[in-house]
Amino acid sequence: MTTARANSIIIVGGGASGVVLAAHLLKSPSPDLRVTLIERRPHFGQGMAYSTLLSAHVLNVNASVMSAYADDPGNFWRWLLERGLATPEQAPVYAPRSVYARYLKELLDDLEARERETGRLRLIREESLSITPTPSGVDVALANGTSVVARLAVLATGHDEEPAQGHAIRMGSEADTALAPDSRVMVLGTGLSMVDAFLALEQRGHRGEIIAVSRRGLLPSPHRKGKPIKLDVADIPLGTQLSYFVGWFRDLIRENEKAGIDWRDVVDGLRPFNQKIWQNWPASAKRRFVEHTKAWWDIHRHRMAPEVHARVTEAVTSGRIRLVAGRVVGIEPGDGFTVQVQARHTQRLETFDVARIYDCSGIVRDISVSSNSVVRSLVDRGLARPDPLRIGLDVTDDCEIIAGDGTVSAKILAVGPLTRGTFFEIDAIPDIRVQCARLSKRLLG
Repeated sequence: MTTARANSIIIVGGGASGVVLAAHLLKSPSPDLRVTLIERRPHFGQGMAYSTLLSAHVLNVNASVMSAYADDPGNFWRWLLERGLATPEQAPVYAPRSVYARYLKELLDDLEARERETGRLRLIREESLSITPTPSGVDVALANGTSVVARLAVLATGHDEEPAQGHAIRMGSEADTALAPDSRVMVLGTGLSMVDAFLALEQRGHRGEIIAVSRRGLLPSPHRKGKPIKLDVADIPLGTQLSYFVGWFRDLIRENEKAGIDWRDVVDGLRPFNQKIWQNWPASAKRRFVEHTKAWWDIHRHRMAPEVHARVTEAVTSGRIRLVAGRVVGIEPGDGFTVQVQARHTQRLETFDVARIYDCSGIVRDISVSSNSVVRSLVDRGLARPDPLRIGLDVTDDCEIIAGDGTVSAKILAVGPLTRGTFFEIDAIPDIRVQCARLSKRLLG
């Protein structure tokens, strides 16, 4: 068996999280560093979020906070200005996600060119099947029958791409074939992914009714230009039960609104502390938050660009989108699907005949049944385990994978959405880049 180099790191997953981690690692001047980035898609830096070519699919936060680098928060904004893709007076700008994919590609291209002679960066376009610990590090098996060895591996595989609901498909997948323009479709979820689905259908010329179903039938709020309030960690009640915290936060919003401050500035002022709040809650508070409060938090925390919100609101007003608060209790396939939905807080059932069902339901999948080969393999072999809420892998605060027997791995780590059980707020670039910066510093000493 080949021996792993002492300063070698494999990143499994070359989407946004993987590229950001590689960029932070390669800031190190160490000549012995070797970073291998493995991605099964044709293009690095895209993943699910940034593979769209639709101009209406814009970033959900403004460009000024979307830098890949934690220590250079204006990097993406300068990149836009230098290429004439934005002007200073336009701020805030919600750039198309395809433009952000281009930014990540150029970032990686620059790294690849810079490291060509040093050999410190290797890009592999192939699917990873498994990670196996070895005496000297890890062995990553690839679908082409080869393997790659290193001192350690970091999982950066992002969101699960398979739908969680039977009969439903993902927007943009191979199963998402042409539809009759006037056909009625159902979307499971009413958050930002539903908005993306609506915009994609509009682009294709689809005119039929869109039934959007979620437990509460709530739409995300729009962004507004503002300035986050200043909070100190001492101001925040950490480690309390959920009801106490929610009461405190509502009071904080009311106090600031009386002073003419928008609630968005209060929500954004809390953002630097969101992970600390989550990690200090008892397990009961975390579970109650996910089951009962998360939907309300999401529509205030994860907002839409103003121009997108205007389009969605008009579609709801005109009846193009119908919001339904309830849960799907039955799906009968036939010429399309007959779907039964039980309305929220009632026993009333409503039946919908739809041509297609799109899954835009967010983080509801049990990670132990992930469609990702590497994640599934680790869990099946007991080398990893789901977090207590089963929304990600169980990891330490240092991103180390926790095995089924509770032991901590120093050889297999994870970043990004896979770690949401420990960090929760870890889906967006501003949070991921901080996580990657900290992990890079720790791994490289």
